[in-house]
Amino acid sequence: MAEEDGTGGGAVRVDSWIWSVRLTKTRSQAATACRGGHVRVNGERVKPAQALRPGDEVRLFHAGHERIVVVSRLIRKRVGAPVAVQCYVDNTPPPPPREFAAPMGVRDRGAGRPTKRDRREMDRLQGRQG
Repeated sequence: MAEEDGTGGGAVRVDSWIWSVRLTKTRSQAATACRGGHVRVNGERVKPAQALRPGDEVRLFHAGHERIVVVSRLIRKRVGAPVAVQCYVDNTPPPPPREFAAPMGVRDRGAGRPTKRDRREMDRLQGRQG
């Protein structure tokens, strides 16, 4: 089965695996994330060519949030999303709950453009300081 899933036995490069399981859109993005220190394997910063093995914990900070996954299967070639999800266990904590939005200042239709005083009042209601 090793030949079917593209591993060919042995270890797989971390940048290739991150791209293969669809954690990044391109392999170059995965390699850049590794070079920039945004990828950690078992707590250590890694280079793009770092060998990855089943059971390794991969932490990827990408697109504004951190993904924490444990490698369950090695693949080299990019696969469809349903197959990619089977290659890792996602331990990413759920995002924090959003705070309720501050009430927007409601103006009567046809009241015209807000004055400077109206704008300051709306900013104060929304929690913005000028």
